[in-house]
Amino acid sequence: MNGKYITALVPMKGVSERVKNKNLRNFCGRPLMCIILNILSDIDFINKIVVNTDSEKIKNIALQYKKVIIHDRPESICGNHVPMNSIIEYDISKLNSEYFLQTHTTNPLLSKKSICAAFNRYFDNLDNFDSLLSVTECKQRYYDVNYNPINHNPKVLLNTQDLIPIYEENSCFYFFSKKSFNINKNRIGLHPQFYILPQSESYDIDTEEDFLIAEKIFFERNKKWR
Repeated sequence: MNGKYITALVPMKGVSERVKNKNLRNFCGRPLMCIILNILSDIDFINKIVVNTDSEKIKNIALQYKKVIIHDRPESICGNHVPMNSIIEYDISKLNSEYFLQTHTTNPLLSKKSICAAFNRYFDNLDNFDSLLSVTECKQRYYDVNYNPINHNPKVLLNTQDLIPIYEENSCFYFFSKKSFNINKNRIGLHPQFYILPQSESYDIDTEEDFLIAEKIFFERNKKWR
């Protein structure tokens, strides 16, 4: 560890559209939201975990974890169509912290090891980059909406492993400072760097099928959670 400390931001709304009650839903024996809180509370360089929520049930569960503080979400930033940057802006305006990690409950396959490695990468490269975001490297043949190839030449069928990669923002984590956010009003700064996560950790729960698949994988990796 490099001696720096950071505040984790974990927004959790009470109502979700595509997967009902997603944050509170049973995931391998406990609410889904507990997976990320369990990881974050066990990381030494995280000194605060801010849970921004509009749900009393979420609040009561979150407060069972060390380092957690609650930001009651005001009505002005409630709802399914509020930009995440608006929620982040509200949270950091109430905090004295200088550096932040923002993550979600919906990436339960994310590991503590990857968060720690990304933390070190972020601080080791602050002279050149103002933020860091996790991405998944994709090497498949992509086209735009007009059927134009993006990363390959259809006349030259290279093996997919030899294609120019495209990087998917997987929403697993973002590292940034209060200064970089206030300049850009965005968790992704003006000079970001990528942290490539393995596909096995990048799974994001957006649908019922996603939930079932992620739970099955997590269960197989964590037999002790039975």
